Amino acid sequence: MLRRPPGGRIVAAVIIFAAALCGCGRSQNADQAPAAASVPAVTVAAAALKSVTPAGTFVGRVQAVNTVNLVSRVEGFLQQRTFTEGQEVKTGDPLFVIEQDTYQAAVDQAHASLTSAQATERNAALALQRSQELVKTSATPQATVDQNIANQATAAAAVRSAEAAFEQANINFAFTNIKAPIDGRIGMANVSVGNFVNQATGTLATIVSQDPIYVLFPATTAQVLDYRQQTAKTGASSSVVVSAILPNGQKYPHPGSVDFLDIQANQATDTLTVRAVFPNPDSWLVAGQVVNVTVAVGEPTQTLVIPQAALQVDQSGSYVLVVGADKRVEQRRVKLGPVQGADITVSDGLKPGELVIVEGIQKVRPGEAVTPAPVVQSPP
Repeated sequence: MLRRPPGGRIVAAVIIFAAALCGCGRSQNADQAPAAASVPAVTVAAAALKSVTPAGTFVGRVQAVNTVNLVSRVEGFLQQRTFTEGQEVKTGDPLFVIEQDTYQAAVDQAHASLTSAQATERNAALALQRSQELVKTSATPQATVDQNIANQATAAAAVRSAEAAFEQANINFAFTNIKAPIDGRIGMANVSVGNFVNQATGTLATIVSQDPIYVLFPATTAQVLDYRQQTAKTGASSSVVVSAILPNGQKYPHPGSVDFLDIQANQATDTLTVRAVFPNPDSWLVAGQVVNVTVAVGEPTQTLVIPQAALQVDQSGSYVLVVGADKRVEQRRVKLGPVQGADITVSDGLKPGELVIVEGIQKVRPGEAVTPAPVVQSPP
């Protein structure tokens, strides 16, 4: 019987041992790869000090300074409309014409009556004068003089009545021409030419003034008290700047100013109506429009701000996730101040330079290690 040489066993043992070593190496590498891949990447931003003016943000509604509803003060058929709907009008511009024939005839009749009354008065005055001369020679009785005095007074009263009727006829005739009482923009005509109109017809068209224009918004009584105390320190409201944000998100280019605070609070909401006035040369603000309003009071101060994207809220309040020096996540409760555009001010809970997570928040939990990357700033 043949026997295998001992050297073959040795070689086989070496091969098995080497394979075991390779398997161990692969196992260790496989274990290390998932461990490296399990560290999530997050985007962070540093809490920074910025120059911030104390401000409050409100929702306001635009209101015209003057609004006029045009109505007919006399009755008749509408003969003419002399404006284009939506156009700018000036005080005194003709807008509607109501049939004038009847009113012109009334003016002519009143003028004739006035002329007749004036003639009667002149005749009564002459008769009185003659009787007063004749009574001196006893050529006429005193009773005639007395009667002529009464006749002259009656004739004078008739003249005054005719003058009033003539003036009223002219007023009614003038009402047939409806003119713009204010500068502004006129809306749609509610009645077309050819229709019969009178006071019961209602609004023929509406004019709203454009420049300047009001924005009204509610503020809490506490906010109004802060405003009054702040303006009392400066001695005037000149340090108060009111800004508006248009519905498309753009900042309105013309700053406004507060010109009225309501004298009574709304008991249901504990708010006061605040009115700001804005220049409106381009008619960007339209009556009835809703805009956001920011009221800044006082001088700018260095205030800590963070991106609003970092802010999280739960039942206990607001918090952020902070990446510490050991690259581990920490939950931090914060006290917040006013919003500043895409940022929000922080009054307590953070220090300048601390990194807050703005992207990847859902992937991490407090205590976990992360790979932080700074937020990429958009080009200006």
